[in-house]
Amino acid sequence: MEIATFGAGCFWGAEAAYQKIKGVIKTTVGYMGGTLKNPSYEDVCTDKTGHVEVVQIIYDPKKLTYEKLLDVFWKIHNPTQINRQGPDTGTQYRSVIFYHDDKQKKIAKESKNKLQKSGKYKNEIATKIEPAKKFYPAEDYHQKYLQKHKISACHL
Repeated sequence: MEIATFGAGCFWGAEAAYQKIKGVIKTTVGYMGGTLKNPSYEDVCTDKTGHVEVVQIIYDPKKLTYEKLLDVFWKIHNPTQINRQGPDTGTQYRSVIFYHDDKQKKIAKESKNKLQKSGKYKNEIATKIEPAKKFYPAEDYHQKYLQKHKISACHL
């Protein structure tokens, strides 16, 4: 199994999008990229910890490629927005790909460059590509949030 981690705005909607894909074994929402150890949702919402709301995906590379995960990432949010997605604002909603190895880094950069050159967006792609850092799972009430509350989607 392999791991992929993406920040694409609100982690509820990102998680819901990836749960539907064949080859995804498990999704967990949480926080990555900040300085505070063991942050809570309330900590992250202060916009002072540097963490991003992320979905971490465990997937079977024999059934699902990293490229396919990236295709979904680009489709579920607007990668040109800085520190926001839809009505959600703050650094925790920034667009970021956290890579777990050099292969992911290379594929992510190629994917971003291809999208930028495609002309799909008038503005520059703001998505950052950064090395994965310590992942802190979010509180239980955030896990599978849309599924638990029988909500089909959030603003994504």
